[in-house]
Amino acid sequence: MEEREKMVELLSDIKGLLAYNKKTMNIDDLALYTGLSKSKIYKLTQFKLIPTGNNPHIRQKFFDKDVIDAWLLGNPDVSDETLEHRFNQQLLKNRKR
Repeated sequence: MEEREKMVELLSDIKGLLAYNKKTMNIDDLALYTGLSKSKIYKLTQFKLIPTGNNPHIRQKFFDKDVIDAWLLGNPDVSDETLEHRFNQQLLKNRKR
């Protein structure tokens, strides 16, 4: 049984490594790749703080790995405080309408 668990773990690790070779990532891939939670990625996407694909005919969000790498290397501010500040700004903007 222990050998089976090791094999499952190894296959899981291989699957994760293969995800890094993809040029285009979805939310799940991006969460695995960056270590960010999916909820944080959704918030970043909502406030346009993370670069995404821009195909208007596809509802699901996709991310270009090379663009994400450049974004990550640019030291983005993905702190909860920044997201909360942006959220509050959006609420104020919506109230004024």
